[in-house]
Amino acid sequence: MPAITVDDVLVLPRLAQLDPATTRFRTVRRLTTAPTGYEGEGFPVRRAFAGVPLTELDPFIHLDQMGEVDYAPGEPKGTPWHPHRGFETVTYMIDGTMDHQDSQGGGGSITNGDTQWMTAGGGILHIEAPPEQLVTSGGLFHGMQLWVNLPRVAKMMAPKYQDIRGRESALLTTADGGALIRVIAGAVGGRSGPGSTHTPINLAHVTLQPGAQLDLPWQPDYNALVYVMAGRGTVGTEQRPIQLGQLATHSAGDAIRVTAAPAQDSHTPAMELFIMGGRPIREPVAHYGPFVMNTREELKQAFEDFQKGRLGVIPAGRLPHTD
Repeated sequence: MPAITVDDVLVLPRLAQLDPATTRFRTVRRLTTAPTGYEGEGFPVRRAFAGVPLTELDPFIHLDQMGEVDYAPGEPKGTPWHPHRGFETVTYMIDGTMDHQDSQGGGGSITNGDTQWMTAGGGILHIEAPPEQLVTSGGLFHGMQLWVNLPRVAKMMAPKYQDIRGRESALLTTADGGALIRVIAGAVGGRSGPGSTHTPINLAHVTLQPGAQLDLPWQPDYNALVYVMAGRGTVGTEQRPIQLGQLATHSAGDAIRVTAAPAQDSHTPAMELFIMGGRPIREPVAHYGPFVMNTREELKQAFEDFQKGRLGVIPAGRLPHTD
């Protein structure tokens, strides 16, 4: 997993060591294993939030781990043009390259460690597809896509696109240098990420070396979700075993603990974590397909608006399908 790295993590700012006597470490509320499936035009995904109640995910809606897959020439796939309304999509690319284009003129290419943050708001059309060079050559493809809900007052806001380069992420480490923490959005350990959010959230990619422990301060009014993208270890002070494709949701507290197993497998040099949390919106959620609204009536209106072309027009010079 290349993402963004540094030659010597010890030159980075370090998390302050937490006092176990005064720190409320969060316990694990639920541990689930993501089922596998296919998305778009046929690329493999793990559905990280499957089986988890929305009340434990709020303000998040959906999370896919895309890949990890090593495509042969001609195999890379993406998504066709499709609509969204009422939430934000956050696509974080770890390996490979993905092109994005939307009906508002936003878009570009993201590669190792880059993030594209699309606020669908009142409605947008977009497409995500591998570049022609990757289709021709094949190669690694691995990323994460997170859906962040918008509160009722922001669901119909004007769409917005953020192009976040991996080098813009705030970097820090633990006191012993056992972790590389990349803050994409929000604030972790006093370091703020570049992503601009309408719903207050934290988002970080953490590489945890074998045997290392991460004690991460966390806002008490945020929920806390830890998803394992690679490797294995334990989560919580109760040391619940956790591995690739598993998600831990947490109870209340002001810190998260994750420990990497001393020995990882031969293909996984370190434990890789996607850590999320946010202030719950606590509003009704009506979610179907590409729309996330508050009521069924609003969902029906979204489908009607899409069918009547009110969510945007596919631009000239558009990206093609990958088939």
